[in-house]
Amino acid sequence: MFKITIEQIPRDREEEIVVRCHELSDEVSAVINSLRRSDTVLLGTKNGETFRVPLRDVYYIESVDNKTFLCLEKNVYETRKKLYELEELTLGTKLFRCSKAMILNIGKIRSVSASVNGRFEAKLLNGETVIISRQYVPALKEKLGM
Repeated sequence: MFKITIEQIPRDREEEIVVRCHELSDEVSAVINSLRRSDTVLLGTKNGETFRVPLRDVYYIESVDNKTFLCLEKNVYETRKKLYELEELTLGTKLFRCSKAMILNIGKIRSVSASVNGRFEAKLLNGETVIISRQYVPALKEKLGM
């Protein structure tokens, strides 16, 4: 159990997060990693323009024909990063590998249901449906606390 204290400060002071713990447990490390990655911004291109894409806005990241795409609620951006690089970057966040070609944000899942051959189907908040491969179902269950 953690005690959480929030103190509002004037805008002219620098924001700061202090973690006090008896030991650096896995739970504390996960919280720290989540905080560090919460403001991560990826670069994506669309129509010749480069955009800053906050990681928290990404519904899923998909690799198709050796190209990697950042899929948001209504927009899709291409990124130069490879899926394995993005997987490393998203460790400790709400994103996880759900198939050979996709990383999924569990924070954008509306519902999940069992599908054929041990796979799961996830319906996202934007209405899209994605498949979670059977080898990644245990990771999904762990992330969702099932």
